[in-house]
Amino acid sequence: MNYHQVSVAAESFTAALFAWAGFDISVQYGPNQPEYDLVVVRGPQMLKVSVKGSQDGGWGLTQGFKKGRTYHEAADVWVNKHTANTIVSLVQFKDVDITKGELPRVYLATPREIGNRLKESRANFGETILKEKHTWKSGVAQGHTDRIPESWKFSKERIVELLSTQYI
Repeated sequence: MNYHQVSVAAESFTAALFAWAGFDISVQYGPNQPEYDLVVVRGPQMLKVSVKGSQDGGWGLTQGFKKGRTYHEAADVWVNKHTANTIVSLVQFKDVDITKGELPRVYLATPREIGNRLKESRANFGETILKEKHTWKSGVAQGHTDRIPESWKFSKERIVELLSTQYI
């Protein structure tokens, strides 16, 4: 898939999963979208969802904020660009064979959770790319493995957890 196809597939798959979980979905299309791609609503509860698709095992999130900043500072700037009630859906197509009935892996996290994970990456030296699972073979993080927490996997329970943290 090309970049556009990955984006469309990730957004569509995320919308389908939230519909399965009992949410009404509003999808934004076209240029000049704000920080989110979907709005999901169930009764009085609402989340803005920024969807990030990937087919290489990682999501480049903060490289645009890195110039003149440390990895940790870039992560903080990225986190602070997000408003209340925004979560991120991370959709991974790497090693997924749809012809065999396989589906992409989907994770849900708050911008703050992602920012913290980016800071912890590379043995706490920080990184601009959030990696699903990666073991560093050289450099300051040699032997360290970064991975997305199991608790971020898309589930109804994860949505409930995120809703409870967004409305405190």
